[in-house]
Amino acid sequence: MQLSEMTWPEVEALPVDLPVVIPIAAVEQHGHHLPLFTDSMLLGEIVRRVDEQMHQAALITPLQWLGNSHHHLDFPGTLSASPRCYLDLLTSLVQNILDHGFRRILLLNGHGGNDVPGKQVMFEMRQRYRKRNDLLLLFATYWSLAEDMSTAPGLYQSEMGHACEWETSMMLVVAPKLVGDYAAVEAVEPGNPFRPASRAWTTKDRSRVGHIGWPSQATADKGEALLQAFAGGVVRMLERMHQWDGVSWEG
Repeated sequence: MQLSEMTWPEVEALPVDLPVVIPIAAVEQHGHHLPLFTDSMLLGEIVRRVDEQMHQAALITPLQWLGNSHHHLDFPGTLSASPRCYLDLLTSLVQNILDHGFRRILLLNGHGGNDVPGKQVMFEMRQRYRKRNDLLLLFATYWSLAEDMSTAPGLYQSEMGHACEWETSMMLVVAPKLVGDYAAVEAVEPGNPFRPASRAWTTKDRSRVGHIGWPSQATADKGEALLQAFAGGVVRMLERMHQWDGVSWEG
C-alpha cells in the first residue's frame, strides 16, 4: 500500500503491527554515464516491485530523495543534507510514524552515504523508547538483503560500487535512455590500502571521474536479475517483520 494514495481515515484504520517502509535514497553524481537520480530511481523500482508482491501486507511512504551526499559535492548537481541535518530529518520521519501508532518500521536505504546516519537514527530512537518492548526499529540497505547473487548471470563485481556494473545494469532496465556510453568507461578499483582502519574520504579522493567499479561489464540481463534478487530480499525482510512475536529480541 502506498501512503501517498490513502486518506487519513484509511491510514488510521490500519493495524498498528503492519510493517511500515520508509525508502531513503539520494540525488548525487553518478559518473559520466548515469543520471543524478540513479539511487532514487533504483530504490523506487525495487519498492514498486515489493509493493506488487506484498499487496496489503506493508505500508510504504513516499521515497525520501534527499540524502547524506556531502562526499559527492565536488561534482556538480549533487544535492545533500549535511549529516546532522539528515539525522534530524530521518528522526522526524520515524517519529511521525510512531506518533501515528505503528510499531514496526523499516528504513529502507538505497545510498551508501545514508548507512551511518540511518543506523544511528534507529539506535537513538531505541534509546528514546527504551521502556517499550513492542517496537521493531530496523535499518537495511537493499543490496545487503539479497540471499544469493549467483542468480545474476556473469557478475564481474562481488559487491556494490558506485555507478558500477550493478547500478549500470539495473539502470539499463529501469531507464535505458538515461544511460550514457558505459561500455567506454574505464574501471576504477574500489581499494582501501589502510584496512582494517577506515580512512575518512571524499569521492574525489577515490575517483577523479565519479564512478567506482566496472560499468563496462553491465548488461540489462544482469540488471533484471539484480532487481529481482534485491526486491526478493526486501520482501523476505518484511515477512520476517510480520512474523515477529512483538516482544522478543531474537524475533
